[in-house]
Amino acid sequence: MSDSTYAMPLGGLPPQTQLTTNRAVFTDAFAVIPKGVMTDIVTSNLPFWENTRAWIIARPMSGFSESFSQYIVEVSPQGGSDKPELDPEAQAVLFVVSGAAQLLLGDTHHDLVEGSYAYIPAGATWALKNTSDAPVTFHWIRKQYEAIEGINRPEPFVTHEADIAPTAMPETDGRWATTRFVDSDDMRHDMHVNIVNFEPGGVIPFPETHVMEHGLYVLEGKAVYLLNQEWIEVEAGDFMWLRAFCPQACYAGGPGRFRYLLYKDVNRHPRLR
Repeated sequence: MSDSTYAMPLGGLPPQTQLTTNRAVFTDAFAVIPKGVMTDIVTSNLPFWENTRAWIIARPMSGFSESFSQYIVEVSPQGGSDKPELDPEAQAVLFVVSGAAQLLLGDTHHDLVEGSYAYIPAGATWALKNTSDAPVTFHWIRKQYEAIEGINRPEPFVTHEADIAPTAMPETDGRWATTRFVDSDDMRHDMHVNIVNFEPGGVIPFPETHVMEHGLYVLEGKAVYLLNQEWIEVEAGDFMWLRAFCPQACYAGGPGRFRYLLYKDVNRHPRLR
């Protein structure tokens, strides 16, 4: 088992003696995919990826969340892809939760390690290889880029979580802070993938009800999360998938930090057709 500080699927298969009942739920407003259901038999293979498997934990669905897909990708040693993305309109964020890999983005090689973050614009040429002797696991979030005449397209970049200072929410004494990899005012970007951080006792003190869709993967800790009208316990390794306007709030009771990787669509008019 990895000593990563970020949660990731453990795989395997539960024994025949295990109870079937657990915390998995899918409603018309939200879904919770707990870590215990991310087993070997629910993984997918991807075209032109070698020695690779993926847990596809979100995909566009009519009448639910429609803007993004999210995978947890595990690449074994010597695996990877020279042709990872088949959709020329798909942009991507990669966030590494365990292991190391080499990313070729355009003509530049980047060494990715645990905590690395890469933004890959739509149409960019890229490849990823695991040249280490252990698996590498990363989140791959994909969204069709909505180009706007008169606004430049965003540039690719690679950074690391440790290089980004979290921004504290007002009047929280730092108990609730967000690690923002893209400036909120940068209109080139139509999606944000951030890390939200709560110290023990931190809360979202009202039911957020807004147009943005969300994917929330718990990287560390545990909390109770308000989803629509239900308070649900979540922990490291769980994934929450929220439809637009689903009321949401959070209470992080501790004993340690509660942190999650957050996707949301931003900076564009809602499509009318």
